[in-house]
Amino acid sequence: MRAGGDMALQGKNRGNKIIGFLLKKGIVTFALLLAVWQAASMYNDANFLPGPARTLIGGWEILKNGVLLDYVAISFMRIFAGWSIGIVCAIPIGLAVGQFALVREIFEPFVNFFRFVPAIGFLTLFLMWFGVEEESKIAIIVYATIFPVTINTIAGVVSIDKIKTRVAQSQGASPFQIFYTVTVPASAPSIFTGIRLGLSGAIVSIVAAEMLAAQSGIGYLIYTSRLYFRTDWIFVGILTLGLSGYFSDRLLRLFGSTALKRYGVK
Repeated sequence: MRAGGDMALQGKNRGNKIIGFLLKKGIVTFALLLAVWQAASMYNDANFLPGPARTLIGGWEILKNGVLLDYVAISFMRIFAGWSIGIVCAIPIGLAVGQFALVREIFEPFVNFFRFVPAIGFLTLFLMWFGVEEESKIAIIVYATIFPVTINTIAGVVSIDKIKTRVAQSQGASPFQIFYTVTVPASAPSIFTGIRLGLSGAIVSIVAAEMLAAQSGIGYLIYTSRLYFRTDWIFVGILTLGLSGYFSDRLLRLFGSTALKRYGVK
């Protein structure tokens, strides 16, 4: 009897572990989403709300002829270019604004004003200033990336425990050494959070830019699919963006928790 009870307990623990794994990886959430989507599609016309199977077939069509992969590659080249430039610009600005009171007093109102203006609001101006080629789209992504990274960097710097700075000062560290050995490492987790938020902003903004001023990319696919009454292609574009963003963020978190673990990035 005892052996049978132990086996039942082991089976229950194994089941709990499997459920916990599925919940942790988000598999349960995605399964529920698919079920709701399938149920909703059964009560609507396929041209109005295609189900998962119809979307999968539509996705295979544009995957087979190479359009989907080409558009994903083009969109992510734009995203990576704008996101990288935005990070390179935003981190020094955030560190300077957070570290120096005078700089903060001058630039913080500017940051707090423009962070409420969405990137799409500048699309027309960027088209006029940079033309309809890649520069205008990358400029929008740079704009969408700069503010989350800057604001998180500022928050990371101003939240540093003053005791750390005083300890470094008592050891005879110069202002530059304090900045390099205390300020930058201590604010790394906040900076990394800003970089992740910047990636989200970059992906959101590229869709708007490609919808209005592009001949390729996922946003262009979503926008032009309506002309062919291919709602399933619109869903393919949306799913591609969601999955690409999800896995990009997972990779970024993995990089942060591995390469920047010593600085407290998780």
